[in-house]
Amino acid sequence: MRNIRLVLAVALCLMLSASLAAQKKKKGEAPVEDEQTLSVNVDVVNVLFTVVDKNGRFITNLQKQDFKVAEDYTQQMISNFSNETNLPLSIGLVFDTSASILGKLKFEQEAAGEFFYTTLRRGTDKAFVVTFDNRVGLAQDFTDNSEVLMRSLDKVHSAGTTALFDAVYESIDNKLVGLEGRKVIIVISDGDDNSSDRNLDETIEKAQKSDTVVYAVGTNPTQLFGSDRDRGNKYLKRLTEETGGRLFLPVKLEDLTQSFLQISEELRSQYTLGYRSSNAKRDGSYRRIKITTTNQLFKVRSRDGYYASRATLN
Repeated sequence: MRNIRLVLAVALCLMLSASLAAQKKKKGEAPVEDEQTLSVNVDVVNVLFTVVDKNGRFITNLQKQDFKVAEDYTQQMISNFSNETNLPLSIGLVFDTSASILGKLKFEQEAAGEFFYTTLRRGTDKAFVVTFDNRVGLAQDFTDNSEVLMRSLDKVHSAGTTALFDAVYESIDNKLVGLEGRKVIIVISDGDDNSSDRNLDETIEKAQKSDTVVYAVGTNPTQLFGSDRDRGNKYLKRLTEETGGRLFLPVKLEDLTQSFLQISEELRSQYTLGYRSSNAKRDGSYRRIKITTTNQLFKVRSRDGYYASRATLN
């Protein structure tokens, strides 16, 4: 009798287990423990941008309803919008010390130092300095102290070839990826890269994926466009335009300071908007972004696209 009761109890447990498993399977619950599941991360696409009028003056008083945003020519719904004048700045100054800037170094040092003094807010913003010739080096890590940054510039000297793309790529990868707030790279260079392992496309992609805006002050004069020596200007133009920044080409060395002041003004005259893409695919593809205003006389400057996230298997 005792053995019969034991058998009946075991049988009852087995029946209950089978019933529960069938119910879970019917409801779509309880995936097999070793089975891979697809995880899709639907992120908000955030875009930092500036608006100027036909004379190049910054327009800073527009509201959410004044803008439209399209992704690959499909209109998107703006979910968040704000004026970004007070967001913290994380700035990387990427400073060319190759032999090609010999004779311009001292003035470039002074102009960059003036930029730090007029732009950085103690306790809010921070900056670092990277120098490069054929090698890339961190001259000064993140600090909000303009004097410390200036002293790091005073120590550099010019020699060697030009690894511009490596310098920008590594600056973003090592210092800016994962940071919150506005992330900016400012390049001082003739742009004529001749010794990088990375290429221009890889560098632009790195900036776009990390939401980093690149500005550049070119040390080749504007009249070099159209000549055999304008390759560096063309590199800098693509690098800045495709990341939402801007290229400055001062006609003479004395104009360098004015270029930095214009960058400083622009960084205090920005907007940001965000939207959830109507394209639900998470395929890592590149998506084009176009922001327009209701006033056709205004021009919007922003990065021209982003890379969608990829779905991951867990």
